[in-house]
Amino acid sequence: MLVLKRVFKVKTFMASTQLSSIRRTTAMVIMVGALFLLLVAAAPQAKNILILGDSITVGYGLEPAQAYPALIQAKIEAKRWQFKAINAGQSGDTSAGGLNRLNWLLKNHVDVLILELGGNDGLRGLPAETTQNNLQAIIDRTKAKYPAAKIVLAGMQVPPNMGADYAKKFNAIFPALAKKNQAALIPFVLEGVGGVRELNLPDGIHPTAKGHEIVAANVWKVLEPVLRSLSSK
Repeated sequence: MLVLKRVFKVKTFMASTQLSSIRRTTAMVIMVGALFLLLVAAAPQAKNILILGDSITVGYGLEPAQAYPALIQAKIEAKRWQFKAINAGQSGDTSAGGLNRLNWLLKNHVDVLILELGGNDGLRGLPAETTQNNLQAIIDRTKAKYPAAKIVLAGMQVPPNMGADYAKKFNAIFPALAKKNQAALIPFVLEGVGGVRELNLPDGIHPTAKGHEIVAANVWKVLEPVLRSLSSK
């Protein structure tokens, strides 16, 4: 009988020790999990740069990694800044097309909007007033949903064969919008590339990989100060 009591005490002690060990392990798991959640919450969240554009933004005829949005992302990472460049380009898109698909794109938070649209409007000879109204509507809708969003306008120009009067009206769209909306302006996104045969594909319109490096430099010159100001906040 005495032996049985001792065995019972030993088993009870072992069970108590095991339970205590389980409780300690459980507590440790909870603590580690809580610490992980705190670290995740404390980690800076990447801000979104929505690049809304046409075939130039897509990188027509090239690999996605060769297009200027990917090159911009590489420049951001070199700075170790927390921004994500989202390529929302669509070949053949006009200002009206960009406006039509904007609501879907705005489902994700937008901290910076790079607006690279209007080129196809110009090539089609669409009224400059219509293009300007569409671009303004894109800006208005973006700011209505994300008031703090920064706007960067990628200026475009039409070739001389569109006529001097039309070219004057079209080229004036982008500086006017930038002034009205206090937006950053890239005067001509294809500066140094447009009309340069060796920097464009055989169609004479879309930049080569080397051309996109120059486009990325044009964009970065204006975008970098905007991102720097956001990074300091």
